[in-house]
Amino acid sequence: MEPCRLIDLPEHKDPRGSLAVVESNRDVKFDINRVYYLYDLPSSTVRGAHGHRSLEQLVIAVHGRFEITVDDGYRSESFRLDSPAKGLYIGPMIWRDLINFSPGAVGLVIASMHYDESDYFREYEDFLDAARRSV
Repeated sequence: MEPCRLIDLPEHKDPRGSLAVVESNRDVKFDINRVYYLYDLPSSTVRGAHGHRSLEQLVIAVHGRFEITVDDGYRSESFRLDSPAKGLYIGPMIWRDLINFSPGAVGLVIASMHYDESDYFREYEDFLDAARRSV
């Protein structure tokens, strides 16, 4: 699914530890306008459960692991995030569900836009109608 793809982040390692980098218009092809993180997540919780009209995101498991199922209205694919040096790019018009959080997991989300409720699809059927009309 091309609107979603794993991205290897530039990583710098030495005896002091590791550092991974995300830069606007280099590692992600969008301006970074918002950053947030998810934590204290019960393993059985489902996060996401929405789609966006225009927003682009990069999601990184900075600690622990979790899965993301993405859906473009025609097919779905699951990705396991378990490395702070790898992120999942999610383009516009993709439904996403974040699931199966390991204990202590922390998910970092880098977004192309500020929060805008009008960009969200909260109901899967509404997303599905729009996704299938846009092709």
